[in-house]
Amino acid sequence: MGNPTGFHLTPGQAHDLQGSDVLLPDVIAKTQAFLADKAYDAAARVLDLLKEAGVTAVIPPKANRKEQRKYDKEMYKWRHLVANLFAKLKQYRAIATRYDKRASTFLGAIHLAASVIWLN
Repeated sequence: MGNPTGFHLTPGQAHDLQGSDVLLPDVIAKTQAFLADKAYDAAARVLDLLKEAGVTAVIPPKANRKEQRKYDKEMYKWRHLVANLFAKLKQYRAIATRYDKRASTFLGAIHLAASVIWLN
């Protein structure tokens, strides 16, 4: 329902897939479908893991893919819940501007904000 399930901090210049390598195994165990944007259209790192676990990949294929995969376009519309979560987190000024110098302090602020979001 758009609530946070887990967090992993990566350097600012890192690709999203670095965080997914850590979080994906936990998510796969709890879900039947995985909704993500085109950045997660990576066979070895995401799609193969989902297929092995029997999870439906609702990820649009990149335009430069030789073989275009099919995905459920109606189910993909629910991905706005992920964007809504980031919008809720950015309502907290310390998270939106990242005042914290240490990653552990910043992650603590994210966990605190996520707890408030879960409680609402």
